Amino acid sequence: MKINVVGTSGSGKSTLARQLASVLEVPHIQLDQLYWQAGWQGTPDDEFFARLRRAMAASLDGWVIDGNFDRTRHIKWHEADVVIWLDLGFWRVLSQSVRRAITRIVTREELWPGTGNRESFRQTFLSRRSILLWSLGTWRQNRRRYLEAMIDPTYRHIRFVRLTHQAEVDTLVRRLPLL
Repeated sequence: MKINVVGTSGSGKSTLARQLASVLEVPHIQLDQLYWQAGWQGTPDDEFFARLRRAMAASLDGWVIDGNFDRTRHIKWHEADVVIWLDLGFWRVLSQSVRRAITRIVTREELWPGTGNRESFRQTFLSRRSILLWSLGTWRQNRRRYLEAMIDPTYRHIRFVRLTHQAEVDTLVRRLPLL
């Protein structure tokens, strides 16, 4: 099974992807971890794409990729069986994003091992590069983009699962061991 979990930042992609990967006993590939380097520097696309291809090729049994990075769609969706779209409501995503940011600021959690990248109050609440602003700015855009992808004949080989309420996500997680 090859799954891509997508949705606006803060929607719960990483949490769901980790759970899916654990139950399916396949690798969890986090696009942010492949992309972000120390000092919040991004990886050039050629290297980013190569990292993604290597991570996908490492498991013949499948994988669960968490993340959007639309420019990687041609790579990950070429092999994907399922795309799970966390299309939760705006206020839900915003509240989850704020809660997550505050937790990370307080705990000083390193976001991706070895990068030293951590969220800070200033970066999260006072910067133009704020993850909260990113989440606010991409929520509507992601909705339009994934609705279009669901009907695009290019992706007819993919089963799309659109989850619009937390109760649907919770039901999926509860049923995972039964699949």
